[in-house]
This record gives sequence, structure tokens and C-alpha cells, in this order.
Amino acid sequence: MRHEPAVLRTRAAVRSLLRDVAPGSTVVAAVSGGADSLALAAALAHTATKLRLTAGAVIIDHGLQPGSAEQAERAAEQCRGLGLDPVTVRTVAVGRAGGPEAAARSARYAALDATAVDVGADVVLLGHTLDDQAETVLLGLARGSGARSLSGMAAVSGRYRRPFLGVRRTETRAACRALDLEAWHDPHNADPAYARVRVRREVLPALEQALGPAIVESLARSAELLRDDADALDEWADKAVADGLVVSALAALPKAVRTRVLRRAAIAAGAPAGALTARHVAEMDRLVRDWHGQGPVSLPGGLVAERSYDRLLLR
Repeated sequence: MRHEPAVLRTRAAVRSLLRDVAPGSTVVAAVSGGADSLALAAALAHTATKLRLTAGAVIIDHGLQPGSAEQAERAAEQCRGLGLDPVTVRTVAVGRAGGPEAAARSARYAALDATAVDVGADVVLLGHTLDDQAETVLLGLARGSGARSLSGMAAVSGRYRRPFLGVRRTETRAACRALDLEAWHDPHNADPAYARVRVRREVLPALEQALGPAIVESLARSAELLRDDADALDEWADKAVADGLVVSALAALPKAVRTRVLRRAAIAAGAPAGALTARHVAEMDRLVRDWHGQGPVSLPGGLVAERSYDRLLLR
């Protein structure tokens, strides 16, 4: 059963994303105990031997439900049974900033970063799947987001890598069954209070029924194409922002680049990124392209944007 197609598929996905990692490096998988992360842990354990890597795991206990500590330890035991070492369990305190999902995510990534430093991990693997990517794109569409948000999750972002972005959730479950791994079913993943759960259980099935089963792959492919566009626009904006906020130069830029420059400048001046909305940026853009002597624009963080002759000032 270890040659089950789903097992081979998950192993190939992990191997493909670790080919450039130097032998002797440490790679850890972030494991919740669910099917996606257990399949990831198993694929890493197999691949690490082939690539001469040290392979470990980190389990984050968010403490959000009864029995979470016991579940974290069960996941850790399965990882140890796969031969992963070191295996670390970290308990985090989840705050309230940004809502429950955002707060849990912030606490999780802070713990993953800390663990990577502690164990000397060069790479942290995350178990997000093709289905997760499609859900992310739909959530971005619902928010009216731009290309960067609609481009979904990157396969590589700093120390983090997501080898399963081309793997379906049905495949990770099949891999766990073939390897006799007991996956945990997080009750939060069935709670309709969360928008992602509603997208997963209601929206995507409805789209598949109406448009065909390939809709998940199509959404993920659109995300990949948008990521290429967003990367190119961001690179252009990075070069343009170095020239300063000269109005005549800003006005000559395409709007997609100009608004990126304005957003970067506001954040660099102290505006909190999470509070700076598209409406704020649009009002800053009016100072460049539609200025009729109007007054300053108030921005988050106590900032003010105003025009002075051929310059945009942030103070």
C-alpha cells in the first residue's frame, strides 16, 4: 500500500520542492494531526532519507478546545513513529486581534518561526492543498481584493514552503489511509461560523455542481497567473518608490503601479498595513491624478497625506 498513487503523489510533491535544499539541512513539517499535515509528515520522512536531510515536525497546540493538549501529543507520537526527529510541541496563547482566525494564525506563525530558530530549521513545510488554494481565491473575491490577494498562497515564501498546492485533499486522505495514519478531524473545520468553512462545505460544492469538477484546478491556475502579474507589478513599484513621491513621476505610472507605490510609502511612513484600505489609497491617488486644491487625506496611524506643488507629503 506504500506504493498507492496518493502516497507516491505526495512524496513527489515534497521531493520537488526540496530539491534545492542542501544535504544536511534541517526541514520541519508543521503538523496539526489532520490528514493534510500527516500526509506531509510522512512524505517528508520518506524524502529526507533520499535527500540526506534532517527531518522533524512541530505541532502547535492553540488551546482553543478541550483535549487539545492530548491531540497535540497524539500527532507528535505519529510523527515520531514516522521517524521524524526532532518533534516539538508548542502551546500558544491566542489573542483576539483581527478576529479568531487571524489571531490563531498570528500565534501559529510566531510559534513556527520560534521553533525554526530553536532547532536550526532552514525550511518549514506547510500542508496547504489545492483545495485550500481555491478557497483562498474565493475568499479574496468575496472581499473584493486585488491581484496580490487573489494570487493565493505562494509555494515558497521565505523559510515556508507549501508542496501540496498541486495536491487535492482527497489525495492526502487516501495517503493517510494507505499508510495507516489516523487523521484528526478538527471540529473547527465543520463550524459554519467560519467563512472558510462555508466556502468549503457550501460554495465550492455548488460551483463544482454548476461548472464541473475542474473548478478547483481552474481557480488555483488563475491564482498562479495572477501571482506572476502581481510579482511583476510589485517589482516595478519597488523601483518607482525609490524615486520619491514626485507627483509628475507618479502620474506617469500605470494606476496599478502607482497605487502600489502610494501604499508602500504610507506603510513606510507608519500606517498600519492591516488598517490601510483601498479607499485610503484611492484618496491618496486623487491627490496625484485629480487634485483641485483639496485638503489633506487622513490615514491610519495618525498620518496625513497632502500635496505641496509637485510633491506628495506624508506627515
